[in-house]
Amino acid sequence: MSDTPPSSDNPGFDDMARDIAEVPAVEVIVTVAVNLMSAAAVKLGLTEEGEAHKDLDEARKLVHALAGLLDASTTEISTFHASPLRDGLKSLQLAFREASLVPDEPGQGPGEKYTGPVYG
Repeated sequence: MSDTPPSSDNPGFDDMARDIAEVPAVEVIVTVAVNLMSAAAVKLGLTEEGEAHKDLDEARKLVHALAGLLDASTTEISTFHASPLRDGLKSLQLAFREASLVPDEPGQGPGEKYTGPVYG
């Protein structure tokens, strides 16, 4: 630990907490969901680099976490926010199914515990 007081260039904890306090919960949930979607797309190889970052084990975890978040927040966010997130989730689930050499049984894919079976 350093005895040096924090510099004025770095915001203190109180400043950060104040900034977070101003952000509506729906915005935080949507931001986290979009970050999970983006990370899952990269791990599914859906970016320009494609295969270089493809990792289906990691993608499964991200898609499952996204589905859990959306399931848990269904009553907290409006349809305006939830509909495009659910569409994105379904697209990721279908992309996972297509990328898998041995596809999961219907209802056993990532996040299908929360969404039910996803069919193409």
